[in-house]
Amino acid sequence: MPLLEPKPEVLRPGAARIPSPDRVPDVRATGTPEPLRGELTALLGPKKVLWTVSDLVKYASDASPYRFVPQVVVVPEDIDDISAILSYAHGKGREVVFRAAGTSLNGQAQGEDILVDVRHHWAGIEVLDDGARARIRPGTTVMRANATLARYGRLLGPDPASAIACTIGGVVANNASGMTAGTTRNSYRTVASLTFVLPSGTVVDTADPAADELLAHAEPQLCEGLLALKAEIEADAELTARIRAKYEIKNTNGYRLDAFLDGSTPVQILRGLMVGSEGTFGFISEVVFDTLPLDRKVSSALLFFPSLTAAAAAVPRFNEAGAIAVELMDGNTLRASVSVQGVPADWAELPKETAALLVEFRSPDEPGQEAYERAAAAVVEGLDLVAPVASVTNEFTREAKVISGYWKARKAFVTAVGGSRPSGTTLITEDFAVPPSLLADACEALLRLQAEHGFDAAVAGHAAHGNLHFLLAFDAAKPSDVDRYAAFMDDFCRLTVERFDGSLKAEHATGRNIAPFLELEWGPKATELMWRTKQVIDPDGVLAPRIVLDRDPKAHLRGLKTIPEVELIADPCIECGFCEPTCPSHDLTTSPRQRIVLRREMMRQPGGSPVETGLLDAYGYEAVDTCAGDSTCKLACPVGIDTGAMMKDFRHQRHSPREERIAALTARNFKAVEASARLAVAAADRIGDRLLETVTGLARKAVRPDLVPEWLPEIPGAAPRKLPRTSRVGASAVYYPACVNRIFGGPEGHRGPSLPQAVVAVSARAGKPVWIPEDVAGTCCSTIWHSKGYDEGNVVMANRIVEAAWGWTAGGKLPLVVDASSCTLGIAHEVVPYLTEENRELHRELTVVDSLVWAADELLPELTILRKTGSAVLHPTCSMQHLGDVEQLRTVAEACAEEVVVPDDAGCCAFAGDRGMLHKELTASATAKEAAEVNSREYDAYLSANRMCEIGMDRATGRTYHSVLMELERATRP
Repeated sequence: MPLLEPKPEVLRPGAARIPSPDRVPDVRATGTPEPLRGELTALLGPKKVLWTVSDLVKYASDASPYRFVPQVVVVPEDIDDISAILSYAHGKGREVVFRAAGTSLNGQAQGEDILVDVRHHWAGIEVLDDGARARIRPGTTVMRANATLARYGRLLGPDPASAIACTIGGVVANNASGMTAGTTRNSYRTVASLTFVLPSGTVVDTADPAADELLAHAEPQLCEGLLALKAEIEADAELTARIRAKYEIKNTNGYRLDAFLDGSTPVQILRGLMVGSEGTFGFISEVVFDTLPLDRKVSSALLFFPSLTAAAAAVPRFNEAGAIAVELMDGNTLRASVSVQGVPADWAELPKETAALLVEFRSPDEPGQEAYERAAAAVVEGLDLVAPVASVTNEFTREAKVISGYWKARKAFVTAVGGSRPSGTTLITEDFAVPPSLLADACEALLRLQAEHGFDAAVAGHAAHGNLHFLLAFDAAKPSDVDRYAAFMDDFCRLTVERFDGSLKAEHATGRNIAPFLELEWGPKATELMWRTKQVIDPDGVLAPRIVLDRDPKAHLRGLKTIPEVELIADPCIECGFCEPTCPSHDLTTSPRQRIVLRREMMRQPGGSPVETGLLDAYGYEAVDTCAGDSTCKLACPVGIDTGAMMKDFRHQRHSPREERIAALTARNFKAVEASARLAVAAADRIGDRLLETVTGLARKAVRPDLVPEWLPEIPGAAPRKLPRTSRVGASAVYYPACVNRIFGGPEGHRGPSLPQAVVAVSARAGKPVWIPEDVAGTCCSTIWHSKGYDEGNVVMANRIVEAAWGWTAGGKLPLVVDASSCTLGIAHEVVPYLTEENRELHRELTVVDSLVWAADELLPELTILRKTGSAVLHPTCSMQHLGDVEQLRTVAEACAEEVVVPDDAGCCAFAGDRGMLHKELTASATAKEAAEVNSREYDAYLSANRMCEIGMDRATGRTYHSVLMELERATRP
């Protein structure tokens, strides 16, 4: 064991705990039992079988209120692996559940036996027919697919609120729809063809002209059974009429029986049945969508009403005017949304009775937009709107930023309201639909029912389609609370079916929590046909038992998860998974959601249990060490949970007092440390990469991998010993070269000015000269200590840099321009909690400007572009995302290059200062998709604006990245 390896016990929860009834039992502490583990490892290989208790707990939770611990998790790479898994399950009498993003809300992605992760290795999109169609793999998120399609002026029909995280496989398997899809733009209506694997292992491509012939040869009984069911349904006029009527409104409860009416052959019937089948009929390996036009002329308004029923009553009028979306939010939803960044703070003061409609019109051209706006104005004129707080305008707007803010608040419904629920309570999201003409009555009835059962109302939904969502929070550890939930569900389901003839699941699919009520909605005849359909397709019941179909009347009460309290920063988490696609480590070790899930399981356990010990042993590397600390999870989370900050705090807790003292000593003596580091980098050029890799590798083994960086061949040479000479007199700004740019030089083989020289030169050309203080050496943005959790050192350097910056800028009279985006973020925001009260006052007077913003807003208007490179690919860093200056990166790049590309898969590189040198596997995993996209073609320039991230991308792509400021200097050089 390395000399300074931290003890796992340091992170053992210290609070007194009452063991939870749903804790993982001690017998599961050793993970997957034999012979299951050994047999699957022999079948698939060790890298495709996840078997430790940490692995199993990570996959036991998802966005639903249920929690089932699988026996094993497998990660297939291709259809051959899928077929092998299904064959094994058949032979051994085992059960299989597929899971992609884990954003489903009803437990349909949870299994108790073999859980198959089909997000890893299953992403990708191929655009067909100039964007009219797209072939998409099931692990691709909706947002990622739409990013590619947007270049062609197209988009997908389904648009769920979880588009940032949910994957195509889950969207099709649940027939998820969203804000605008309704009944005409959902998966059932827009899927052109599917490729899927049946439970038997047979692969079907519905686009193949010979598909029916091949299926008849491979599965004759299946084909006969499907055609027999079709004939039986079509012979029953009353049943046929009932099926058609059920799909006049949104409905995802049960199987799509209209597939038997719409399809004329077994393959066509299967194509329809697979949509919304929730993984119970097979694995969807590829989807070809018919895409829709991306109408870019958008007009939206957030209109406020005195009551929920008044808002609901206005919905039909906007539908008639041609609105593509009419979204409803009640008072509790609006008030809870203040936790979402950008939502007006005065919404917290809205009366409880207030409700709002988010109304949107989209058109391909200006005349169409103007016509829609006239129609909307006519509707608004006849409404009694209210403006209870100052921020309410009740006006339509075309401003993209305002519209984006409206949608951000709406899409955060589940997470914002869920995040404000009482600590320790489980959240259930219900979803139903009624004929749109009955929406106002349904709202009134729902509010009364919630009050009768003691639940706080929180209602939102796709009002244009009669589709409402509401949330219930209760303590799953209390039998009385579970009983209250059960009584509510009984009354709610009867109300929806018997009074409104509605759908118990409009778009979230049946899952586990509506399965017991399937027959209530569909009646015995249709329900029995669904059972028989399952028997025809999956006669051995291998796939997803107890999902969709379950004869247990209390099935929805089994497996409800408790939510024990954890660290305050993470406690609001509802495990929605929105954070996962942005997380650099999610394909390597754990995601932010999984870090919290693991922590919650520790809290469920009695202190010192074998399960807790097993989780702690894995948590150090899998959660703490391989967290990049970039906090992009905070940006993706609608309520801003910063799991990265929690991991930094855990790093701090693992430090010994001696380590903290040494870190503080390096901060106090950073001038010497900085000079030594520059000399060491310069000496490395003469020593050679291989020897340095060997020496640092040995040191890492002896000391600790998370303390000693590994030498990488991509590390550049040393920066010039002296910074450019500048004058304070007449300076327009103070220029602060970050310590990484004072230590490391530019790209190998670069001919031209260094970054500091480039910033000085281009600023002078624009008539806005900058001044570099003579005493910048020994100062730093403090991110070095902050990212590693060294609080004492962080305090030292944070206060030093603010005091120095205040003096340099003459008390804030001049802006402070910083040439590395992570350092800008550090000085502008991250140092604040570590400042003294006096220095916080000084900090408030500072104007900290990222060099990208300085170049785009201040320099470019005054510069003459003399030459451009042909093409440039950009790497926007996570710090740019936090600062909101990605557009400035693009603006400067577009001034320097004829073609500028931001990869669709661009994300945090996870180099994170030196973390990419401590755990190079983290950067390799984080950059894999972006690197593949970058290397799919040649570019003339590879640009970013942060030296360490540029090194990380050099390593990932084999290309040479440099600062866009250096490119701007070249483009404007006389």
